[in-house]
Amino acid sequence: MFRYFPPQQNLHPHNKRDYYIAAFTFFCVAVCLITDSDASLEKQNALGVAGWVFLIGWLLGENKEIRVQVLIAVMFATVGEHFASPFMGGYTYRFHNVPAYVPAGHGMVYLTAVALGRSGFFVRYAREIALFVVAVCGAWSLWGITFATQGDWVGALLFVVFLFYLFKGKSPLVYLAAFFITTWLELIGTAVGTWQWAAIDPVLGLPQGNPPSGVAAWYCLVDAVAMGGSAPVLRAAKKTRHFLSKNLA
Repeated sequence: MFRYFPPQQNLHPHNKRDYYIAAFTFFCVAVCLITDSDASLEKQNALGVAGWVFLIGWLLGENKEIRVQVLIAVMFATVGEHFASPFMGGYTYRFHNVPAYVPAGHGMVYLTAVALGRSGFFVRYAREIALFVVAVCGAWSLWGITFATQGDWVGALLFVVFLFYLFKGKSPLVYLAAFFITTWLELIGTAVGTWQWAAIDPVLGLPQGNPPSGVAAWYCLVDAVAMGGSAPVLRAAKKTRHFLSKNLA
């Protein structure tokens, strides 16, 4: 079950930068989503500009691989947002659009998951954190299919998918960290009315919560694509540079 989890017997150093990134993102997510709850389109666009400034600023301190991963996460998540929200209607933003801050926001969320996942605290207590997350998300999912007024069968299915990522994926600490930041943003965003999930999932035809309990699974998909896609992109970029230097010299 804990195949890809780090060994517990070693102490792991803390990098303050990892915690600064996480604290900054958790704070900014709350401010941004609460601000957008009654914001105009112009203010949404301003939040988008601020989001890109912050994301680029943090990426200056990361290596090339992380930068490429963030770029892939932003691109994949942005396409997914337009498909899932305006096109499919799985959830709906206030203006029935994809707010300008969402692409940069996905980049910050992914970077936060990476930062927390590599932090000394997460590495040292990975198993304990995993058990806590499974217990909390499992209880939430169970409540959704038993006592919740609206019902949340989609959330329960997503919880199963999340477990697969957590215990079969090669980067469980990133997925663990993703649970915390994505649950935080989903609970705030839906509570203040920045977006709302459809009561019935348009694809499965099953009831889902607002937000679904296992919603972190969708973000784990973004993370998996970003981590898996960075190596091929870097190899292709290297071959392209080599080809250009050889033929244009």
